[in-house]
Amino acid sequence: MFDARLKTVQCSSPAGLHRVAYKEWGDPANPKVLVCVHGVTRVGDDFDHLARALCDEYRVVCPDVVGRGRSDRLRNPEFYTIPQYVADMVTLVARVTAPGDADGVHWFGTSMGGLIGMVLASLDNSPIQRLVLNDIGPVLDGTAMQRIAEYIGQDLRFPDFATGAEYVKTVSMSFGPHTEEEWHKLCSDVLRQDADGRWVRHYDLGLAQPFRALTPERASADEASLWTAFDAIRCPTLLVRGEHSDLLSRETAALMATRGPRPRVVEIPGVGHAPTFIQAHQIAIAREFLIG
Repeated sequence: MFDARLKTVQCSSPAGLHRVAYKEWGDPANPKVLVCVHGVTRVGDDFDHLARALCDEYRVVCPDVVGRGRSDRLRNPEFYTIPQYVADMVTLVARVTAPGDADGVHWFGTSMGGLIGMVLASLDNSPIQRLVLNDIGPVLDGTAMQRIAEYIGQDLRFPDFATGAEYVKTVSMSFGPHTEEEWHKLCSDVLRQDADGRWVRHYDLGLAQPFRALTPERASADEASLWTAFDAIRCPTLLVRGEHSDLLSRETAALMATRGPRPRVVEIPGVGHAPTFIQAHQIAIAREFLIG
């Protein structure tokens, strides 16, 4: 068993260069790579349990998408968008795979990480050979998006870790039942102390800017673009849905099963948006699809 290694890769946006940090688990010489990408306000540490469980088979790479965690913040927050994230992940995949590696990578994407994977998998000569979409699809429920937009840009500062953790737990109850130890991990991954000793969420509040700029017309165009991307995917795909998800409806999941890669659909009971895949029964779902 290999411990996680912290690394960075330099990427670019129209505003300049930035570093994307990532954790790498498993044998550094293993050519089989699994890339795990988190949700909009989360970090690569979310996948510690999944990575430990699968690093006997894969070199598991878990980035902090730019603007989150250990990665840099963008100079211009208007570039916190899926096209920028896809460009960053192309650079990351090129770093972690050997030149000319025909096997490409497998991809596990939760929420935003699934959208990034969906778009990347749709491209000609995509490196993604097997894809897990965790509670995300081309249709983004307007009420759920409004819920995300409302809390993502709030400049909240907590006097101590316990207060911050209680807030994170409250807004994350849709993750489903977890032990106190599991909740502590989920909260500590996304909280940090600022220079004044207060606890804040570990992401750039500028992430909210593209959400605030979203119009109904733009949302409709984005949805059409995502369906076009989904329909272009040809690799084996697993779609996971939380039973009570407010971001991926059962109707959308059923429609996705008939289009594009015609994914196998698995629904996890008792969970909303999004399954965390830190518990054994959820990890088993990923292992069975990715490894067999």
